[in-house]
Amino acid sequence: MASVREVDVLVVGAGASGIGAAVRLLRGGITDFVVLEKAGELGGTWRDNTYPGCACDVPSALYSYSFAPNPEWTRVFVTQPEIRAYLRDVAERHGVPRYMRFGTEVTEARWRPSRARWEVTTTVGTFHARILIAGAGPWHEPRIPELPGLADFPGEVFHSSRWHHDVDLRGKRVAVVGTGASAVQFVPEIQPQVSSLHLFQRTAQWVLPKPDHYVTRAERWLLRNVPATQRALRLVEYLAMEALGIGFRRPWILRQVQRIGRLHLRLAVRDRGLREALTPDYTLGCKRMLLSNNYYPALTRPNVQVHPTALREIDGNTVVGADGSRADVDVLIFATGFRILDMPVASKVLDGQGRSLADHWQGSPQAYLGTMVSGFPNAFLLLGPSLGTGHSSAFSVLESQLDLTMDAIHRVLAHGWSSVDVRREVQDTFNDEVQRALQGTVYNSGGCSSYYLDVNGRNSFNWPWSTGALRRRVGTFDPADYREAA
Repeated sequence: MASVREVDVLVVGAGASGIGAAVRLLRGGITDFVVLEKAGELGGTWRDNTYPGCACDVPSALYSYSFAPNPEWTRVFVTQPEIRAYLRDVAERHGVPRYMRFGTEVTEARWRPSRARWEVTTTVGTFHARILIAGAGPWHEPRIPELPGLADFPGEVFHSSRWHHDVDLRGKRVAVVGTGASAVQFVPEIQPQVSSLHLFQRTAQWVLPKPDHYVTRAERWLLRNVPATQRALRLVEYLAMEALGIGFRRPWILRQVQRIGRLHLRLAVRDRGLREALTPDYTLGCKRMLLSNNYYPALTRPNVQVHPTALREIDGNTVVGADGSRADVDVLIFATGFRILDMPVASKVLDGQGRSLADHWQGSPQAYLGTMVSGFPNAFLLLGPSLGTGHSSAFSVLESQLDLTMDAIHRVLAHGWSSVDVRREVQDTFNDEVQRALQGTVYNSGGCSSYYLDVNGRNSFNWPWSTGALRRRVGTFDPADYREAA
């Protein structure tokens, strides 16, 4: 009979969320826990995304845990290798790796009411846990469109988040599908190498100039040795991003910021036809805001052709756009994002009656404060629904959730609660409030279709208020909102 391990807390995922949760557990005096990771090492999305040019689009000073500020970032917008190294360093400095189990994939997590435990089945055995923390995150499973003929394409095919570094792109004919954050970063990197690059753009994106620069050794010395300097920098960048965030709630402001985007495009792209194809027809901020200084120039090069159309099918080594345009290519790269609102974890987490999160949600994820779902006691979703913003760091969201999570965990482990479950009416009231507040934001009224909207057309992704409001509200555990669940 396979062994069963009993633990107080089980954390799923060893990315930024899982590492942060583990550190907070240790700082809270909780050591009976394990972090399960299906991959062979930690890092999450910053382990998986290794495409050329991969970088953060939030200022570096904001992109760190508050308990582990990093004065060593070498750029204002730090690149993927440094972020991955930072996560590894934080984990090691806090003794987290000893609690990690790599190569362990969760296949099912089921609440057992009779025992008030989560029964978690994995590829290496079963765990019983009082608390379940799901830290897989939304930027995890790549989304690849189902296209006729794709399976028969004779060349190399891969998603940007699963980059094939063994494929030599020099002299190759390459098609890139999608123009989101990853494409804006890697297209300028591969453009000089390839013989031809065909970019299939379903929707034009707003791309603003990126205020990036190298952080000198002298600047880093100052940040390292005068902590007040780093705190001041973090505050200035936070206030700047929050000022921008006001525009997400008052779209008329972002329509003024669009002028910068239009000027940026005009200065980089002189060809009127190409410029028109690259000009969005919706309000800035309706989709994820993109930053780049070299994306537009790369699209003007002689070996690049922009196809302002979705991809319709694959015919041998020919990719065919919805408008009938065709291109013969050797390599096909999808920059088509992730399964943000239909996260695979939703089908694996089951309540006491055997109904999954996906069954409850029916395509529209909902949680209380983005963290707990009624009917799923002692379970916490990190970077869950209705917490995304267009202007703040995921670390701010994550740490607010961990404040809430740790308070709830202590109720169970130290204060005698058998289990903690959010009241359904509290969850419904919160989500109704979120939906009302979203109506006036650029996310809902900007005139675009984005990954913020789920299959039912509901915005299940965004937080409609400020980061300060998020910290105060999400980070506060009010016992009246919850009940002990047998």
